Amino acid sequence: MSLAAVSPEGADARLEALRRVQADPRWSTPWAEKPLPTPEVLAEALPGGGLVPGSVYSLASGGLLLLSLLAEPSRAGLWCGVVGMPELGAEAAAQAGVNLERLALVPHPGERWFSATAALVDVMALVAVRPAGRVRDADAARLAARLRDSKTVMLTVGAWPRAEATLRATESRWSGLGQGHGCLRTCEMLVTVTSKRTPMPRRVRMEVS
Repeated sequence: MSLAAVSPEGADARLEALRRVQADPRWSTPWAEKPLPTPEVLAEALPGGGLVPGSVYSLASGGLLLLSLLAEPSRAGLWCGVVGMPELGAEAAAQAGVNLERLALVPHPGERWFSATAALVDVMALVAVRPAGRVRDADAARLAARLRDSKTVMLTVGAWPRAEATLRATESRWSGLGQGHGCLRTCEMLVTVTSKRTPMPRRVRMEVS
């Protein structure tokens, strides 16, 4: 089991190399024509039946909801990147089902979060980011164009201009503890999906082990 960690400086320096990889005909994008693998119960609530390539989805917070959205694509063999979330631990990710062999982390990009995110967007199927500060409309538009070109899905922790949908997890309930002993094994949460494509929010209950 391995985990790739990339500094913001390294992300900038390797951007041209990543673009060469993308241009190589051996680099395929099997996710580009259909939604990324998504937890089934959540896919039913999302417009398009899942995480649609080239789109941005806003998460009210990170935590287990983010990990569950990273788990399905990574288990399918797709590369995922996480930018600006130093609290995201490898052990918690692995327990949530994330394939660490397909996960790259840029934990402390600081003000260079945009360039680090753009570098990963060029070659990965899914990139999650927590921006450092307010997102400018111009930056959002530039990333949107790159996402459409690369057919990458982006998850943002916090508000994002013109996101395809916003996901909010509430009412989390843990199970697994016995009479004062045992381990927390499963979390059931209520997820509310608000989309510009549907007039009413959709709510689903999902379990994360």
